[in-house]
Amino acid sequence: MVNRTGDVVRRLAPRTLRGRLSLVALAIAALLMTVLTVVFNGAMDGHLQRQADHELHNRAAAVATTIDTSGPRVRVLETANDHLLDANVWIYAGTRLLEKPPSAAADSPLTRAADRLTSQDGRACAAVHTIRLCAHPLTDRRATVVTALDLTPYRNSAGTLLLGSLVLDLVMLGCTYVLTRLSVGRALRPVRAMTDQATQWSAVASDERFGTEDHPAELVRLGASLDALLDRIRTVLRHEQQLMGEVSHELRTPLTRIVMELDWWRSRPRTHAETRATVEVIAEAARSMRTICDTVLDDARENALNPATAPGTTDVVPVIDRLLHNLTPPGQVTTTMETATSPLQAGVAPVLLERILSPLLTNAARYAHSRVTVSARQVPGAVHIDVLDDGPGVPETFVDELFQPGRRADTDDGHDGAGLGLPLARRLARAVGGEVTHDPGHTPGAAFSVSLPAG
Repeated sequence: MVNRTGDVVRRLAPRTLRGRLSLVALAIAALLMTVLTVVFNGAMDGHLQRQADHELHNRAAAVATTIDTSGPRVRVLETANDHLLDANVWIYAGTRLLEKPPSAAADSPLTRAADRLTSQDGRACAAVHTIRLCAHPLTDRRATVVTALDLTPYRNSAGTLLLGSLVLDLVMLGCTYVLTRLSVGRALRPVRAMTDQATQWSAVASDERFGTEDHPAELVRLGASLDALLDRIRTVLRHEQQLMGEVSHELRTPLTRIVMELDWWRSRPRTHAETRATVEVIAEAARSMRTICDTVLDDARENALNPATAPGTTDVVPVIDRLLHNLTPPGQVTTTMETATSPLQAGVAPVLLERILSPLLTNAARYAHSRVTVSARQVPGAVHIDVLDDGPGVPETFVDELFQPGRRADTDDGHDGAGLGLPLARRLARAVGGEVTHDPGHTPGAAFSVSLPAG
């Protein structure tokens, strides 16, 4: 039953902020007007009753001037227009009734009420239906005058005031609701415009931002939050674009091997052994492509959200040996592996370590004149791997763009590359809490350092 009531309330509640604020303003205005109406009508009822009591006492004072209490007996003097003063008037000598209105019987409710008022000390008032009676004792208290007044006109006036105040309340509540909706709608118009603009900018990864100028103080924080959100969205979109480029770059090598092997195999009839070797090369390239996809998509995209998570533990030396054996052109460059400690373990998965080191070793072997040196050492909490070569090194003018995706120092150097290997290596290293850096002061050649969490 409670859940059903809650569902009904939720369905009836306004769905827009303007509707909710208007409803809140309407409820507050209704509460305030109810209090004011009750207070106003209560005050008016009291004022009308005081007016009625004042008129009763004035009439009683006028009647008291016709009563003679100077003698041993109380006498009522006859005056001109005496019938006007005697209307709705009871005169008592002590508790003995001297005169009463001609229309009132001795045992009528009004006469009995007048008798009770006379028996009380001092001024007292009472009501019988719509008739109000007040007792007015004389100075010497030998006589008492009781006067009566019909309150119907006063109650009609009070009812008219109540009806008028209720009509006014309804008009004011209607105006409050309409004006609140208009005011809130106008106040929220900049918010709606900012939301629409942010949606448009986020769809195209625009560089436009709201800033803090020319905005009300209340919208400055909203603008700053939207700007930060747009920055994050733009960063995510840029990273996604870079990721696609990096994946494409990494997949080009095995795809190229597959195409070359197929072209070589189809160029002329091959022996069974040659065909089998070609199939093995293609299978190895396909496995490499699957490893690249799994590594890049899982580690670079998901693990980048939580760099503190250790993806695994890998023995560094066998991975480096395997990469040097597969990537170094035989007979052209001499490779040297130096380790300070053994075993040397990094807190990353083996396939991820390969993807981080492969671009560095490939570039070193590609540009080295005669020697590539790889050194690995353990430091507190991390593993450092240095890749050095004796080649021409990185041009000084290109150092700042070295890790920018799609940038190459010399596009006419005869090597097939898209400039995405180093950015991918740094990105994967940072995804697990590591880093890839370049030492511009090293000569001759190039020097790159990889820092990874220790296993």
